[in-house]
Amino acid sequence: MMRRRAFITLLGGAAAWPLAARAQQPAVPVVGFVSARSAEASVRSNAAFRKGLSETGYVEGQNVAVEYHWLEGQFSRLPSLMAELVHPRVAVIVTPNNAAALAAKAAITTIPIVFGVAEDPVKLGLVASLARPDGNATGINFFVGEVVAKRLGLLHDLVPKAVRIAVQVNPANATVAEITLREIPEAARALGLQVQVLNASTSREIEATFATLVRDRADALFVAPDVFFTSRRVQLATLAARHAIPATYGIREYVKVGGLMSYGDPTLRARIVSSASTPVASSKTLSLRTCRSCSRPSLNLSSISTPPRRSVSRSRPACSR
Repeated sequence: MMRRRAFITLLGGAAAWPLAARAQQPAVPVVGFVSARSAEASVRSNAAFRKGLSETGYVEGQNVAVEYHWLEGQFSRLPSLMAELVHPRVAVIVTPNNAAALAAKAAITTIPIVFGVAEDPVKLGLVASLARPDGNATGINFFVGEVVAKRLGLLHDLVPKAVRIAVQVNPANATVAEITLREIPEAARALGLQVQVLNASTSREIEATFATLVRDRADALFVAPDVFFTSRRVQLATLAARHAIPATYGIREYVKVGGLMSYGDPTLRARIVSSASTPVASSKTLSLRTCRSCSRPSLNLSSISTPPRRSVSRSRPACSR
Protein backbone atom coordinates (compact mmCIF):
# COMPACT_ATOMS: atom_id res chain seq x y z
CA MET A 1 0.00 0.00 0.00
CA MET A 2 1.21 3.45 -0.81
CA ARG A 3 1.62 5.88 2.05
CA ARG A 4 0.72 9.55 2.20
CA ARG A 5 4.33 10.33 1.40
CA ALA A 6 3.90 8.51 -1.90
CA PHE A 7 0.94 10.73 -2.77
CA ILE A 8 2.82 13.90 -1.91
CA THR A 9 5.73 12.57 -3.98
CA LEU A 10 3.27 12.25 -6.83
CA LEU A 11 2.19 15.85 -6.38
CA GLY A 12 5.83 16.86 -6.41
CA GLY A 13 6.27 15.15 -9.75
CA ALA A 14 3.08 16.69 -11.07
CA ALA A 15 4.23 20.13 -10.00
CA ALA A 16 7.32 19.69 -12.13
CA TRP A 17 5.30 19.36 -15.35
CA PRO A 18 4.48 23.05 -15.78
CA LEU A 19 7.89 23.92 -14.37
CA ALA A 20 9.46 22.14 -17.33
CA ALA A 21 7.28 24.15 -19.67
CA ARG A 22 8.59 27.37 -18.16
CA ALA A 23 12.20 26.27 -17.80
CA GLN A 24 13.28 28.58 -20.61
CA GLN A 25 12.57 31.58 -18.42
CA PRO A 26 15.68 32.92 -16.61
CA ALA A 27 13.99 33.33 -13.22
CA VAL A 28 13.73 30.34 -10.89
CA PRO A 29 10.15 29.01 -11.10
CA VAL A 30 8.04 29.10 -7.95
CA VAL A 31 5.66 26.40 -6.69
CA GLY A 32 2.83 27.54 -4.43
CA PHE A 33 2.07 24.65 -2.06
CA VAL A 34 -1.14 25.09 -0.06
CA SER A 35 -1.91 22.67 2.77
CA ALA A 36 -4.85 22.62 5.17
CA ARG A 37 -2.54 21.28 7.86
CA SER A 38 0.30 22.84 9.87
CA ALA A 39 3.99 22.74 9.04
CA GLU A 40 4.69 20.68 12.16
CA ALA A 41 2.20 18.02 11.08
CA SER A 42 3.60 17.84 7.55
CA VAL A 43 7.31 17.11 7.99
CA ARG A 44 7.18 13.72 6.24
CA SER A 45 4.90 14.88 3.46
CA ASN A 46 7.17 17.88 2.85
CA ALA A 47 10.11 15.53 2.40
CA ALA A 48 8.10 13.41 -0.01
CA PHE A 49 7.03 16.48 -1.98
CA ARG A 50 10.66 17.54 -2.38
CA LYS A 51 11.50 13.99 -3.43
CA GLY A 52 8.85 14.15 -6.14
CA LEU A 53 10.35 17.36 -7.46
CA SER A 54 13.90 16.02 -7.36
CA GLU A 55 12.91 12.89 -9.29
CA THR A 56 11.95 15.13 -12.19
CA GLY A 57 15.12 17.19 -11.99
CA TYR A 58 14.05 20.03 -9.69
CA VAL A 59 15.85 20.69 -6.43
CA GLU A 60 14.37 23.18 -4.01
CA GLY A 61 16.72 26.09 -3.48
CA GLN A 62 18.66 25.38 -6.67
CA ASN A 63 16.43 25.46 -9.75
CA VAL A 64 13.01 25.77 -8.12
CA ALA A 65 11.54 27.66 -5.18
CA VAL A 66 8.59 26.50 -3.08
CA GLU A 67 6.30 28.81 -1.16
CA TYR A 68 4.59 26.83 1.61
CA HIS A 69 1.27 28.08 2.92
CA TRP A 70 -0.21 26.35 6.00
CA LEU A 71 -3.89 26.99 6.62
CA GLU A 72 -3.92 25.06 9.91
CA GLY A 73 -7.63 24.43 9.34
CA GLN A 74 -8.42 28.14 8.86
CA PHE A 75 -10.18 28.00 5.50
CA SER A 76 -11.36 31.60 5.79
CA ARG A 77 -7.82 32.61 4.81
CA LEU A 78 -8.16 31.12 1.32
CA PRO A 79 -9.44 34.17 -0.64
CA SER A 80 -6.60 36.43 0.51
CA LEU A 81 -4.08 33.62 0.11
CA MET A 82 -5.05 33.02 -3.52
CA ALA A 83 -4.60 36.71 -4.23
CA GLU A 84 -1.10 36.48 -2.75
CA LEU A 85 -0.20 33.53 -4.94
CA VAL A 86 -0.92 35.51 -8.10
CA HIS A 87 1.37 38.35 -6.99
CA PRO A 88 4.17 37.49 -7.42
CA ARG A 89 3.14 35.00 -10.07
CA VAL A 90 3.86 31.33 -9.32
CA ALA A 91 4.47 28.63 -11.94
CA VAL A 92 2.05 26.09 -10.44
CA ILE A 93 -0.24 25.75 -7.42
CA VAL A 94 -0.31 22.39 -5.63
CA THR A 95 -2.88 21.48 -3.00
CA PRO A 96 -4.18 18.16 -1.61
CA ASN A 97 -7.36 19.80 -0.32
CA ASN A 98 -10.90 20.40 -1.62
CA ALA A 99 -11.43 23.91 -0.32
CA ALA A 100 -8.05 25.17 -1.49
CA ALA A 101 -8.48 23.60 -4.92
CA LEU A 102 -11.89 25.22 -5.36
CA ALA A 103 -10.60 28.57 -4.15
CA ALA A 104 -7.66 28.38 -6.55
CA LYS A 105 -9.90 27.42 -9.47
CA ALA A 106 -12.29 30.28 -8.72
CA ALA A 107 -9.57 32.91 -8.39
CA ILE A 108 -6.95 31.81 -10.90
CA THR A 109 -7.34 30.92 -14.57
CA THR A 110 -3.83 31.32 -15.94
CA ILE A 111 -1.73 29.28 -13.48
CA PRO A 112 -1.72 25.45 -13.54
CA ILE A 113 -3.36 23.85 -10.48
CA VAL A 114 -2.59 20.30 -9.29
CA PHE A 115 -5.13 19.11 -6.74
CA GLY A 116 -6.18 16.17 -4.58
CA VAL A 117 -9.90 16.26 -3.75
CA ALA A 118 -12.44 14.20 -1.85
CA GLU A 119 -15.08 14.00 -4.56
CA ASP A 120 -15.44 13.69 -8.33
CA PRO A 121 -13.61 16.78 -9.68
CA VAL A 122 -16.14 16.98 -12.52
CA LYS A 123 -19.02 17.36 -10.05
CA LEU A 124 -17.01 19.91 -8.13
CA GLY A 125 -16.49 21.93 -11.29
CA LEU A 126 -12.70 21.66 -11.21
CA VAL A 127 -12.39 19.90 -14.59
CA ALA A 128 -14.58 19.45 -17.63
CA SER A 129 -14.20 15.66 -17.73
CA LEU A 130 -11.92 12.92 -16.45
CA ALA A 131 -10.67 12.04 -19.92
CA ARG A 132 -10.08 15.67 -20.94
CA PRO A 133 -9.77 17.95 -17.91
CA ASP A 134 -8.99 20.99 -20.08
CA GLY A 135 -8.54 24.37 -18.43
CA ASN A 136 -5.75 24.93 -15.93
CA ALA A 137 -6.54 22.28 -13.30
CA THR A 138 -5.95 18.56 -12.92
CA GLY A 139 -5.54 16.11 -10.10
CA ILE A 140 -6.81 13.10 -8.21
CA ASN A 141 -10.05 11.98 -6.55
CA PHE A 142 -9.71 10.55 -3.01
CA PHE A 143 -13.23 8.97 -3.10
CA VAL A 144 -14.37 10.14 0.35
CA GLY A 145 -18.07 9.64 -0.39
CA GLU A 146 -17.61 6.07 -1.55
CA VAL A 147 -16.42 4.87 1.87
CA VAL A 148 -19.01 6.66 4.05
CA ALA A 149 -21.59 3.86 3.81
CA LYS A 150 -18.93 1.21 4.35
CA ARG A 151 -17.64 2.93 7.49
CA LEU A 152 -21.16 3.23 8.89
CA GLY A 153 -21.83 -0.42 8.11
CA LEU A 154 -18.68 -1.54 9.89
CA LEU A 155 -19.61 0.55 12.93
CA HIS A 156 -23.02 -1.13 12.92
CA ASP A 157 -21.35 -4.55 12.72
CA LEU A 158 -19.15 -3.70 15.70
CA VAL A 159 -21.97 -2.21 17.79
CA PRO A 160 -25.09 -3.96 16.43
CA LYS A 161 -27.39 -2.68 19.20
CA ALA A 162 -26.63 0.96 18.44
CA VAL A 163 -29.57 2.91 17.04
CA ARG A 164 -28.71 6.61 17.44
CA ILE A 165 -25.51 7.63 15.64
CA ALA A 166 -23.92 11.05 16.10
CA VAL A 167 -22.14 12.33 12.99
CA GLN A 168 -19.47 14.94 13.63
CA VAL A 169 -18.53 17.26 10.76
CA ASN A 170 -16.49 20.43 10.43
CA PRO A 171 -18.66 23.11 8.75
CA ALA A 172 -15.53 25.13 8.00
CA ASN A 173 -14.51 22.32 5.63
CA ALA A 174 -17.75 22.68 3.71
CA THR A 175 -17.08 20.32 0.81
CA VAL A 176 -16.20 17.26 2.89
CA ALA A 177 -18.99 18.05 5.36
CA GLU A 178 -21.51 18.23 2.52
CA ILE A 179 -20.28 14.95 1.01
CA THR A 180 -20.56 13.19 4.36
CA LEU A 181 -24.02 14.55 5.12
CA ARG A 182 -25.22 13.68 1.64
CA GLU A 183 -24.11 10.04 1.88
CA ILE A 184 -24.99 9.34 5.53
CA PRO A 185 -28.84 9.48 5.46
CA GLU A 186 -29.34 6.76 2.86
CA ALA A 187 -26.76 4.49 4.48
CA ALA A 188 -28.37 5.06 7.89
CA ARG A 189 -31.86 4.28 6.61
CA ALA A 190 -30.65 1.02 5.12
CA LEU A 191 -29.36 -0.01 8.55
CA GLY A 192 -32.31 1.32 10.51
CA LEU A 193 -30.22 3.97 12.24
CA GLN A 194 -31.11 7.45 13.46
CA VAL A 195 -28.61 10.23 12.74
CA GLN A 196 -27.78 13.29 14.81
CA VAL A 197 -25.45 15.83 13.16
CA LEU A 198 -22.96 17.68 15.38
CA ASN A 199 -20.79 20.55 14.11
CA ALA A 200 -17.32 21.36 15.41
CA SER A 201 -14.64 23.69 14.07
CA THR A 202 -12.66 24.31 17.27
CA SER A 203 -11.36 22.29 20.20
CA ARG A 204 -13.96 23.87 22.46
CA GLU A 205 -16.71 22.89 20.03
CA ILE A 206 -15.43 19.30 20.04
CA GLU A 207 -15.85 19.29 23.81
CA ALA A 208 -19.36 20.67 23.39
CA THR A 209 -20.33 18.01 20.84
CA PHE A 210 -19.41 15.26 23.29
CA ALA A 211 -21.47 16.92 25.99
CA THR A 212 -24.38 16.97 23.53
CA LEU A 213 -24.09 13.37 22.40
CA VAL A 214 -23.81 12.18 26.02
CA ARG A 215 -26.84 14.24 27.01
CA ASP A 216 -28.83 12.93 24.05
CA ARG A 217 -27.66 9.37 24.67
CA ALA A 218 -26.05 8.74 21.29
CA ASP A 219 -24.98 5.11 20.95
CA ALA A 220 -21.98 5.67 18.67
CA LEU A 221 -20.02 8.36 16.86
CA PHE A 222 -19.08 8.76 13.18
CA VAL A 223 -16.28 11.31 12.72
CA ALA A 224 -16.09 12.77 9.22
CA PRO A 225 -12.68 12.93 7.55
CA ASP A 226 -11.23 16.35 8.19
CA VAL A 227 -7.76 17.79 8.61
CA PHE A 228 -8.74 19.71 11.75
CA PHE A 229 -10.22 16.59 13.33
CA THR A 230 -7.03 14.73 12.46
CA SER A 231 -5.00 17.39 14.25
CA ARG A 232 -7.26 16.88 17.28
CA ARG A 233 -7.31 13.08 17.10
CA VAL A 234 -5.91 12.66 20.63
CA GLN A 235 -8.67 14.86 22.02
CA LEU A 236 -11.33 12.96 20.06
CA ALA A 237 -10.07 9.51 21.01
CA THR A 238 -9.69 10.53 24.65
CA LEU A 239 -13.20 11.96 24.88
CA ALA A 240 -14.71 8.92 23.16
CA ALA A 241 -12.95 6.60 25.63
CA ARG A 242 -13.87 8.76 28.63
CA HIS A 243 -17.57 8.69 27.74
CA ALA A 244 -17.51 5.08 26.46
CA ILE A 245 -18.69 6.11 22.98
CA PRO A 246 -17.79 3.65 20.19
CA ALA A 247 -16.42 5.80 17.37
CA THR A 248 -15.30 5.29 13.79
CA TYR A 249 -12.68 7.41 12.03
CA GLY A 250 -11.37 7.68 8.49
CA ILE A 251 -7.68 6.99 9.04
CA ARG A 252 -5.46 4.74 11.10
CA GLU A 253 -3.80 7.61 12.95
CA TYR A 254 -6.81 7.78 15.28
CA VAL A 255 -6.46 4.12 16.21
CA LYS A 256 -2.78 4.68 16.97
CA VAL A 257 -3.74 7.16 19.69
CA GLY A 258 -6.49 5.03 21.19
CA GLY A 259 -9.42 5.42 18.79
CA LEU A 260 -11.65 2.36 18.45
CA MET A 261 -11.68 1.79 14.70
CA SER A 262 -10.93 3.31 11.31
CA TYR A 263 -11.68 2.37 7.75
CA GLY A 264 -9.70 3.84 4.91
CA ASP A 265 -6.18 3.88 3.62
CA PRO A 266 -3.68 2.95 6.37
CA THR A 267 -1.90 6.29 6.22
CA LEU A 268 -2.22 9.78 7.64
CA ARG A 269 -4.57 10.69 4.82
CA ALA A 270 -7.10 7.94 4.21
CA ARG A 271 -7.30 8.20 0.46
CA ILE A 272 -4.00 7.81 -1.37
CA VAL A 273 -3.79 7.25 -5.08
CA SER A 274 -1.73 4.51 -6.67
CA SER A 275 -0.78 6.05 -9.99
CA ALA A 276 -0.29 9.39 -11.64
CA SER A 277 -1.61 11.29 -14.62
CA THR A 278 -0.08 11.59 -18.04
CA PRO A 279 1.02 15.19 -18.59
CA VAL A 280 0.79 17.27 -21.73
CA ALA A 281 2.21 20.69 -20.92
CA SER A 282 2.80 23.84 -22.90
CA SER A 283 4.12 27.25 -21.96
CA LYS A 284 0.60 28.66 -21.61
CA THR A 285 -1.64 25.88 -20.29
CA LEU A 286 -1.48 22.57 -18.50
CA SER A 287 -3.63 19.70 -19.73
CA LEU A 288 -3.43 16.37 -17.92
CA ARG A 289 -5.30 13.10 -18.29
CA THR A 290 -6.74 12.52 -14.83
CA CYS A 291 -6.25 9.13 -13.19
CA ARG A 292 -9.05 7.89 -10.90
CA SER A 293 -7.25 4.99 -9.29
CA CYS A 294 -6.64 4.91 -5.55
CA SER A 295 -5.24 2.59 -2.93
CA ARG A 296 -7.35 -0.10 -1.29
CA PRO A 297 -9.02 0.96 1.97
CA SER A 298 -8.33 -1.11 5.06
CA LEU A 299 -9.99 -1.70 8.41
CA ASN A 300 -8.01 -0.89 11.56
CA LEU A 301 -9.17 -1.76 15.07
CA SER A 302 -7.85 -0.71 18.45
CA SER A 303 -5.86 -3.30 20.35
CA ILE A 304 -8.37 -3.29 23.20
CA SER A 305 -10.07 -6.63 23.68
CA THR A 306 -13.64 -5.33 23.51
CA PRO A 307 -15.11 -2.07 22.23
CA PRO A 308 -16.49 0.47 24.70
CA ARG A 309 -20.20 -0.08 25.08
CA ARG A 310 -22.96 2.25 26.12
CA SER A 311 -26.05 0.78 27.69
CA VAL A 312 -28.50 0.42 24.81
CA SER A 313 -31.98 -0.54 25.89
CA ARG A 314 -33.80 0.29 22.70
CA SER A 315 -35.04 -2.57 20.54
CA ARG A 316 -34.72 -2.63 16.79
CA PRO A 317 -35.36 -5.17 14.02
CA ALA A 318 -32.44 -7.26 12.89
CA CYS A 319 -30.59 -5.89 9.91
CA SER A 320 -30.61 -8.01 6.78
CA ARG A 321 -27.30 -6.94 5.28
